[in-house]
Amino acid sequence: MLSNTCKYAIRSVIYLSINAKEGKKIGIKKISEELEIPTPFLGKILQSLARQKLLTSTKGPHGGFGMGKDPSEITLMNIVEIVDGLDMFENCLIGIRPCKSDDKAQAACPVHNQFGHIRKQIYDLFKGKTIGQLITEMENTNEYITL
Repeated sequence: MLSNTCKYAIRSVIYLSINAKEGKKIGIKKISEELEIPTPFLGKILQSLARQKLLTSTKGPHGGFGMGKDPSEITLMNIVEIVDGLDMFENCLIGIRPCKSDDKAQAACPVHNQFGHIRKQIYDLFKGKTIGQLITEMENTNEYITL
């Protein structure tokens, strides 16, 4: 459901939330190596998050990326909306037409009613789950989770 770009963005924000505390900046090369994401691609992702103030970005020899907001204030939906947009919550699952149409005379796609409930659950999950909560859940698991 999420693009790889969006998954990388979420992983990056989690990584920075864990490792860039108290205004600390981490260089793009280190983040790229740690998360195994190509540096130029990661740079574009992080810059888009910085433009929206989720992250901070500083140029120069002591520059890098840091957190622009507290992880408890950043929802998954904040990241999804910036990177992928809201199309997955509005467009038809099978690509026929937008399922958000207000035209009641127009028949919905064959999976509209079944997918509508799932779409709402995913929307609510992304809207309600913060990066801070994810980190806490990761720390409380007995399994080793790699980003």
